[in-house]
Amino acid sequence: MRAVVQRVTKARVDVSEECVGRIDTPGLVALVGITHEDSTAEAELVARKIAELRILSDERSVLDLGAPVLVVSQFTLYGDTRRGRRPSWGAAAPAAYAEPLVEHVVAALRERGVHVETGRFGAQMSVTLTGDGPFTVLIET
Repeated sequence: MRAVVQRVTKARVDVSEECVGRIDTPGLVALVGITHEDSTAEAELVARKIAELRILSDERSVLDLGAPVLVVSQFTLYGDTRRGRRPSWGAAAPAAYAEPLVEHVVAALRERGVHVETGRFGAQMSVTLTGDGPFTVLIET
């Protein structure tokens, strides 16, 4: 599992010009990609890292500040660009396998008391964010 986590001052996700998720206060955007070998154990680990990483202001975490997280599924995190000009998506898990694991990340964050907004799995999404930093980290299991 991979999550690209970016510190933001605000962010939103639109699908067909309808806002499906937004955060209006400083927090994190987490783009989450799933591969074939991932399980709920990886989802729990990624959720814990997102909640506890001390990457917000004054080296505090989402849990420390009560900051929100916008989680967006992102199969392209497993795109392989080593050969040719067209990425291969073979390492990305199929939707039927990936969607429940992305939902598990969201549920695990919410169980920790984190306010979570989401995109819409499999939809053509427009993600708009205002980066704080810029500050971006990669979480991999």
